[in-house]
Amino acid sequence: MDKHYGQIVEYTLRKKGFNISTLAKLVNVNRRTIYNWFDQRRLKTNIILQIGLATELDFSVQFPELFTPNQFELNHISITEGETLSESIYKNKYLVLLEKYNEILSNALEIGKEGQLLVLLTVAYQLAA
Repeated sequence: MDKHYGQIVEYTLRKKGFNISTLAKLVNVNRRTIYNWFDQRRLKTNIILQIGLATELDFSVQFPELFTPNQFELNHISITEGETLSESIYKNKYLVLLEKYNEILSNALEIGKEGQLLVLLTVAYQLAA
């Protein structure tokens, strides 16, 4: 039997007592969009993830074939006022990548050899890809 992703998400949210207007504000869309999502048999995984992060619900329970539990952990995402959840997710991904790059670059500078610096920068580029 095929899962109806939108209905499963709606059922889970309603079971937990989430208000649709509040959810719409959290994910920065209007209420009609939320209801349209609920009607979709194959709701996109990024939308399910965004709803899960905004509501702090772990949809890996309902969709183990799509997600792992750690994908719904918010502890590594900081949301600043005026920012949407998706903007915060991308900002935090960028910051993590930038920290990795800076660590690799500082290690390369400590080594001080041009050949090894090039190798380490290549590794940093591959991390970004």
